[in-house]
This record gives sequence, structure tokens and C-alpha cells, in this order.
Amino acid sequence: MTELSMALNELLEKRETSTDFLRETLAFLLQELMEHEVHGRCGAEKHARSDERITQRNGYRDRPLETRLGHVDLKVPKLREGSYFPGFLEPRRMSEKALSAVVQEAYVQGISTRKVDELVQSMGMTGISKSQVSRLCAEIDERVDTFLNRPLEGNWPYVWLDATYIKSREHGPVASQAVVVATAVNQEGYREVLGLSVGPAETEAFWTDFLRALVARGLSGTRLVISDAHEGLKKAIATVLNGAGWQRCRVHFMRNVLAQVPKAHQPAVSAAVRTALNQPDQREASRQWREVADGLRERFSKASACLDSAEEDVLAFMAFPKEHWPKLASTNCLERLNKEIKRRSNVVGIFPNNRAVTRLVGAVLLEQSDEWQVSRRYMSLESPATVVRSDGGDEANKLTFEDAA
Repeated sequence: MTELSMALNELLEKRETSTDFLRETLAFLLQELMEHEVHGRCGAEKHARSDERITQRNGYRDRPLETRLGHVDLKVPKLREGSYFPGFLEPRRMSEKALSAVVQEAYVQGISTRKVDELVQSMGMTGISKSQVSRLCAEIDERVDTFLNRPLEGNWPYVWLDATYIKSREHGPVASQAVVVATAVNQEGYREVLGLSVGPAETEAFWTDFLRALVARGLSGTRLVISDAHEGLKKAIATVLNGAGWQRCRVHFMRNVLAQVPKAHQPAVSAAVRTALNQPDQREASRQWREVADGLRERFSKASACLDSAEEDVLAFMAFPKEHWPKLASTNCLERLNKEIKRRSNVVGIFPNNRAVTRLVGAVLLEQSDEWQVSRRYMSLESPATVVRSDGGDEANKLTFEDAA
């Protein structure tokens, strides 16, 4: 209480000389509010020893906040166990997203600055000028570029890769542009978005450049890459991430198999293939896989051929810790992220250029990555630290992060 009173007195003494008094007071009050909430989460005051303590602090993370009084830099407390995110930041984040979406849509549709003013005011905000629009975009670009080009430290045993398509006028006529995203699990078991790239198509050269850029930023220790069976991507993984295994997304694979089977028989074939995926170990899964393939060979030869060619790739995840299997078998985690990207990009419709695509999608990825950092671990703390080599399954074949480096 004494420290709080002293801090308040210091602010009051600056009242006559500082024009930033109100902004500094707001920052002070918001910081104290977060500290009070974290005290309740921890069950004890900062640095205090108490039998009632539930968890401990784990430093801070910087979080900028735009207010009517100007820019405020906050330090959001982190916890060793559990997560904390102040509720007062959420409405501001939502309004910033809405404002950005309106501005982008106005740009694409060629709406005048006056019309942009009307749209923003209809949302309950103040008017916005062309210079303010440019400044807003520049601020977003700076934050997104910093995030997408940050150094990648430590080891990343599991990497997921996928792409979605967004319409853009990059070279004049409207055309679909490939938006490729990489996510990964770090050595502490948390998910992060590693990178983003936008280009005309998913060619081998495009994927190779993207992966080389990740490696140049520090991507290392990768033991398994999960993706669909795009040929250009597979070749790029083999070229750039030499030594990493490849897991073919079983959801994409199942679609490929069922496309070779009449609709009436698809449920039965799907159930048969899942029996192989649900086996307790890789050896039993391979045995069941071959049995299913042989059983389909007479009636559905094309589906059987798909199984023959994909066994090793679809069952690759079984060479890794069993508790990780549900997350390694498919790109579902990226599919959900792609849906969020499409939901936001559909507001814009057609982007003026690929820079605008990067701006909006990058902002979505930045916010998602931040949320992952304050949520519970994607994988347990201990298990990602020991990843089984792709060529074996016994204790001697286990690979630690230190070995991977």
C-alpha cells in the first residue's frame, strides 16, 4: 500500500509540468489493476512466501494499447502455470480489427475518404482521414513485419505446413494467391506461428524459398513435418529440412481414398481404414493397413493402390511419443487457423495487392500466436523434450533437443 501511495504522489507532482499526465495515470491504473488480478490468481502477493500460493509469476510481456489519450505501453504479467490475459484489452483488440477491416474494404472498393469517414462513424468511432488510414496501415505493417521476421530460437521438433487461397490484384487482373503458413511446437510445448508467405502458386520453388527463409531465421531441431501430399512441398521439405520425417495428413489422405470409392461404399471404406489408424503401435498398424488394402483390392483397386503407396507416410506419426499422436496425425490445427484467416479475409473480398494480404493475415497470425502463448501448453512440458527418431521405437533411439541442435 505504501508503494502504491508513493507512485500516486509521484504522478500528482508531475501534473503541472507534464502534458502526458492523464495518459501516464491511465497506464499506472491499468498496470495496478493487472497486478491486483494476478495476485488473486497466484494466491499471494509478489515475492511473498505463503502456503496458500497456487502458482508463481513468470515475468512480463509487452502489450501496446491505443487509447483516446494516446499510445500506452503495458506489461502483462505471465504465470508459470495457467494463463492470464486482462479482460479490458479484449474490446480494444476487437475494435482495432473492425477498423482495419473497414479501411481495407474501403481501399479495395475504391471508396472515397469521405465515405470511409461515414463508415467509421457508423461504427461509433471518430472520423478518419486519408493520412490517418496510411498511418494506421504503416503501424500494422511494422508490427506484422517484426513478428514475421523475428529470430526463431531453440528447437522446433514438430512443424505444420498448409496453404489457403485469397483473391488479389497483385498484377492487375484478379487472381488467387497462395497464402502459406507454418506453425510449430517449441521445446517448452507451446505452439507458435513461424511464418507466412504469399505468392501466385504452391510451386516447389515457392515452398523451397519459404522453408529456407525459416531456416535462415533459426528454424532447427525439426524431427517431423506435417502437411498434405503436395508434390512441390514434399520436394522442398526433403531439400531444405534434410533429416526431418514427413507425415502425410490423414484427413487429406482419407479424402483422396474416398474419392476412388462410390459414395454408397465410402462409410464402410472409411471405417476400415480407421481401424489401422487406431492400432496401439506402428507394427500392428502396418499389419492392419495391409490387411485393409488387400481386402479392398478386388472391388476398389484404385483405393487399394492409394493405401499401398501411402502406408509409410500416413503412419509416420506412430514413430513418435504416443501422447503426441492425436496432434501429429493431421494438419487440423492449421485447418482451424485457415478458417479464421478466411473469415477475416472474406470481409475484404478482393485485396488490392499481396502486401495488403500480408498485412491482414499477418495481424491474424500475430494475435493467434499471442493467444497460444498465454493458453495451456499444446503438448506436455516433458514429452516434447524427448522425441523418438523416425527409424526406431526403443529407448536407445530417443533424441533430445540437445542432440537435435
